[in-house]
This record gives sequence, structure tokens and C-alpha cells, in this order.
Amino acid sequence: MSIIATKDGYYTSSSPLIDDGFADVALGLKYTLMRDPCAGRLVSVGASYELPVGSTRALQGNGDGEFHLFATGGTRLGENMHYLAGTGFRLPANQAQESSSWYLSQHLDYMVNQKFYLLTELNWYSWFQGGNGGIPGATNVEGLDLINLGASDVAGNNIITMAWGVKYKPNANREIGLAYEIPVSSRNDVMDNRLTVDYIIRY
Repeated sequence: MSIIATKDGYYTSSSPLIDDGFADVALGLKYTLMRDPCAGRLVSVGASYELPVGSTRALQGNGDGEFHLFATGGTRLGENMHYLAGTGFRLPANQAQESSSWYLSQHLDYMVNQKFYLLTELNWYSWFQGGNGGIPGATNVEGLDLINLGASDVAGNNIITMAWGVKYKPNANREIGLAYEIPVSSRNDVMDNRLTVDYIIRY
């Protein structure tokens, strides 16, 4: 069992619709159902709650929060590659205020050496229920996995993105990552491209 914080931090935006600011904070639990280090396989499930405490100027802090229910699995491929997949539902506490969505993410990495990895990812976001808000004049636009705008006319919308990046592991408990992501579907809503930098500490 792990305590997780899957969303927080500060983001900047070049979009005229979104100002820079702090993201909402998501806290939860993750439980490993199966872990086989010899075969390089694992399966886990989890749940988190996103507190609406972010900057309103960055279109965060709206609604009554959001529940995230998810499952992840992964396996080693050969000696130097790993495949991981995750899927889940994002369900607002108040469905009248925010949108409901489902996603599928797939990750493939290649171990160059014990500390350095190359990676690519494919992400599919799909909305099945809208809210009662959104950006004025753009009620069919949503904020992917970062912002829940509560747009009213998004049911049936789908966005697919791809990312490429690197991961550096200075030791067993720390990871530093960098990834560049772009939409590859006809829709992109608020994202033209995204650069993500993360720093992970494990206990």
C-alpha cells in the first residue's frame, strides 16, 4: 500500500485562456495486487481525491473536487525495455459542475544503462458527461488531465496525444524526468504542446 500525490505543482501557460498558477492537489492510496520482480511484472489499483485548492486564475479550484479511480499494469520486455499501461475514470464530486472522463495511457521505455532511459507514451482522453460551465464561448473544450473546466458540450469528445522523453535515476529512490507531448488527433482543445518535468522521491 502506498500513499500517493499524483497532481500538484505550478504550471505556466502560453494560452490566452489560461494564466500561470498552482494546480489542484490530488491525494490517495495505491495498492499493488501483484509484483513479480523476476518476471518484471506488476499490477496495481488505486484511488485519489483532487482537492480544489489551486489558483482560480489558472482555471483550478473549481467545483467540489474530483475522484480518480485507476488501474495500472506493466511488464519487462526482453532485457532493456518496459511496457506500462494505465486506465481510469475521473469523476467529479459534483457532476453538475465538472465533466466526467475516461483515459488510457501507454508507456514504453528503453534502458540505455542503469541510470538513463528513453521513453515514449500514447494517451487517449474521452469524455462521457459534461458539466454546466467551461470557457465562455467554448463550451465544447476541455483541459485534458490537468484542468476540469466543466464544459457542457463535451460528451463523446476524444483527444489522443503522444509524448517523447528521458528519465534519469541517480539512485534507487529518486527519478528525474523530462517529456514533450503533442496532440496527434484532430482535436487538441487547450493544448498545442506540453513540456513536463518531474522529480520523484520514493520511501
